[in-house]
Amino acid sequence: MKIINMELFKVPPRWLFLKITTESGLVGWGEPVIEGKADTVAAAVEEMKEYVIGRNANDIEDIWQVLYRGAFYRGGPILVSAISGIEQALWDIKGKALNTPVYELLGGAVREKLKVYCWIGGDRPKDVAAAAKEKFEQGYTALKMNATPEIAWIDNFKVIQDVIDRVQSIRDALGYKMDIALDFHGRVHKAMARVLMKELEPFRLMFIEEPVLTENEEAFAELRRHTSIPIATGERNYTRWGFKNMLHNGGVDIIQPDLSHAGGILEAKKIAAMAEAYDVAVAPHCPLGPIALASCVQLDFCTPNVFIQEQSLGIHYNQGSDLLDYLTDPSVFDYKDGYINKLYKPGLGIEVNEAKVREMAKSGHNWKNPVWRMADGSLAEW
Repeated sequence: MKIINMELFKVPPRWLFLKITTESGLVGWGEPVIEGKADTVAAAVEEMKEYVIGRNANDIEDIWQVLYRGAFYRGGPILVSAISGIEQALWDIKGKALNTPVYELLGGAVREKLKVYCWIGGDRPKDVAAAAKEKFEQGYTALKMNATPEIAWIDNFKVIQDVIDRVQSIRDALGYKMDIALDFHGRVHKAMARVLMKELEPFRLMFIEEPVLTENEEAFAELRRHTSIPIATGERNYTRWGFKNMLHNGGVDIIQPDLSHAGGILEAKKIAAMAEAYDVAVAPHCPLGPIALASCVQLDFCTPNVFIQEQSLGIHYNQGSDLLDYLTDPSVFDYKDGYINKLYKPGLGIEVNEAKVREMAKSGHNWKNPVWRMADGSLAEW
């Protein structure tokens, strides 16, 4: 189980894959990436190699502790994303060595199938009713879309009305056969978020995500007092310590750790256990690739307060390559009536098509999120 090699692959549309190889030939895959900062995370992984190569791949907790606590400066999206991908690959190896899925090593399954949701509408949402009907016909029963395009600190009510009209169009088309989540994406500032959440009350949404930026932590508790709609956040929180105050302050109903950003599989399991103690649900964030999704699914099947899983099949970011393209057997993520079944293969439960990964890594990517500006030229949150 001695680790002898770590190899990175930057592949389209915007992902970074890590392959870890052991002396015995066992291989594990992880997805250490920050969207738009793949090269920066890759550099962090390269710097961490000397702490990982030569170690026993079984020692997942100790390797994590060394990578996180062994450095004077800790946390943040880059360093923790690098650790996350390494940790995922180590669990993949351990599961393969013991010939069992990772969820069996973390307490065993608590469910037989897992509900998933899909994305519609793009960065600047439009034509959402038709897209929602298409997804419903494909078997999905839950969707998420961005609430607004650019929005000012204090904006015209037409921005609010446009959001209402879009949600109304889906309700008119599908009623309550489709659960709807709205992602404010941290674009909306507190005053407008309060107005928007009040106006959205009649639509009985599944949740509102990132109503304000997560660094405005105190605002979540204030917004919670103004709405009964469940509030979700967490894709930009890292490790247990990044979730501690958020849970303690009581401003969220659903946390969304990203297993490629928050510290990996076991760290997300610890975060979920903290959330369970506060009666808070979990819906892991995952607009990424198949390795990140497989890691999420392993967590989901052994975690009682998980209720739904995000996945990126067909998401607007996936231009030129998609979620299933890098798998030898894409059927492991077959969706039926909006659910996926348990993964039974060992490790992360997927088989990465290494030849395809190597081929696509030759072209790589240079994905960056757009820089948006308001009509007056000032910067807008994306």
